[in-house]
Amino acid sequence: MKLIRFGAPARERPGVILPDGRRIDASGFAGESADYDEAFFASDGLERLAQWVVQEGRGAPVVPDGVRLGPPLSRPSKIVCVGLNYRDHARESGMAVPDEPVLFFKATSAITGPNDDVIIPKNGTKVDWEVELAVVIGRRAAYVERDKAGEHIAGYLLHNDYSERSFQLERGGQWVKGKSCDSFAPLGPFLATPDEIPDVHDLPMWLKVNGEMKQCSSTRELIFDVPTLVSYISQFMTLLPGDIISTGTPAGVGLGQSPPRYLADGDAVELGIDGLGSARQRLRAYRSHAP
Repeated sequence: MKLIRFGAPARERPGVILPDGRRIDASGFAGESADYDEAFFASDGLERLAQWVVQEGRGAPVVPDGVRLGPPLSRPSKIVCVGLNYRDHARESGMAVPDEPVLFFKATSAITGPNDDVIIPKNGTKVDWEVELAVVIGRRAAYVERDKAGEHIAGYLLHNDYSERSFQLERGGQWVKGKSCDSFAPLGPFLATPDEIPDVHDLPMWLKVNGEMKQCSSTRELIFDVPTLVSYISQFMTLLPGDIISTGTPAGVGLGQSPPRYLADGDAVELGIDGLGSARQRLRAYRSHAP
C-alpha cells in the first residue's frame, strides 16, 4: 500500500494510492478525524486500512490532480537520524567508517510536504542537501533483536535531510541545531509499506540541484542496514509507532564538493528513490513575518 496525506498545511486528510495509480480520499476509513499518526499505527491501522480499501476503495472520492501533498504521516514523536552511514559519504567527508551508528535527532517541527518550499533560516549561509531513505516504525520497539526488526517496520519514505552546515559544525554543541530548522524535513510523496519494496537494500537514489546531478548512489552502499539500525537504536530508546529513522546519505553533498557548494534563494532541488517516488523543493530566503 502507498499512503498519502493531502490538502493545506496542518489540515491534511489521509489518502491511498491504489495499484492502478488512482489516489483516493481515505477519510471515510475511520471518520473525518482519521490520520496516519501514532494511534493509527499502534492499533493495526495498516491492516484495517487495507481491508477498507478492498471493501470501500472503489467508491471512495478521488483526490483531485494538483492538490498539495503533505507529509505522508502526522507528526511523529521523534526523528532519529544516522550520520556517516554510506561508505562513499564517509570517504568524501574525510572521516573513518564508524564502528557503531552515529545518531542524532531532528526536530519534528521541521517536517513538511515533499514539494513545499524550503526556507533558508535567518542567518543561514550554508544550506546543504541530503537524499535519504527513511524508515517508519509500525510497532513499539524496545530492545529488539535484529532478526525481529522487520516486525516493527510500517514502511519507507523519501526524505531530504536538509542541513545548515554553519549551525551544525561551527556553532558548538550537537548537530541538531543545523538539522532542525523549519521546513528542513520534507517527507514523501508517499509512505510505501514493506510489501511494495522487494529489497530495501537495493534501491537506486539520486538528487539534482538546478537540474545537475549531485548524488547518484544506492542503498547497497549502507554501512549499517535497516534491521541493524532498528535493533541498535531500540537499545537506547523506545521507538514508538510512527517514529522515523532517517538512515543517512550517500556521497555528493554540498559540503563534500571542492569548493563546497551551498543552496541559495531560488535554487531547485529534485530527488528520488526507486519505489518511493520523487519530490521537488524550491529554496526561499527567510523573510520576517512581523507586521
